[in-house]
Amino acid sequence: MNDQITMDNYLLILKSTVEVYIHGTLESSNEDIKNLLKQGLDETINHQARTYNEMTKYGWYQINNVENNIIKQTLNKVNASN
Repeated sequence: MNDQITMDNYLLILKSTVEVYIHGTLESSNEDIKNLLKQGLDETINHQARTYNEMTKYGWYQINNVENNIIKQTLNKVNASN
């Protein structure tokens, strides 16, 4: 397995871990556990950001900019449906 695939898989794992921490934090009725989960959530979000930054540095995570007119069209559709 090459580094790009490894990092991509790791990023997906971090995103899934964030979801678990969020749900655990929201559902926890014990303040000590809630605080522990919040700490884990913050650490995982920070780690995800560092992993993302490393991947973009090597061009392994591509970001496509969306033109303003496409954003406006999408917003108009959303607003029209409300």
